[in-house]
Amino acid sequence: MSEGPKRDLLSSARSAVLAWWLPVGVMVLAIPLPDAPKTVIWGLALAWMGGACLLNARRCGRVHCRYTGPFLLAMTLPVLVHGTGLVPLGEDGWLWLGLAIGGGMAAIWGLSERLLGRYR
Repeated sequence: MSEGPKRDLLSSARSAVLAWWLPVGVMVLAIPLPDAPKTVIWGLALAWMGGACLLNARRCGRVHCRYTGPFLLAMTLPVLVHGTGLVPLGEDGWLWLGLAIGGGMAAIWGLSERLLGRYR
């Protein structure tokens, strides 16, 4: 086993839960909340997961983390502008944001590792 998999945060259930699954769960639980707390929760969760991805990319060279980290950090911007009402996305704005975040992460993960491998 190369050094990459040994240092991969995704190789440990505990670190994967703390870094990604817990924030995703908190985002899902925040869906019925009013816009203000949902905006804060989603923004913090995305920043947390994006930071964890960047850390993981640096630790082990996980390919998708190089791309999902910046993507998740970038997605804080549409969440903030919609949640504050600066750029309202309509009645289904939160749904569209959730689909863009989840779909974007899945696409980046699948495509990047299929094309470039798991570690670099």
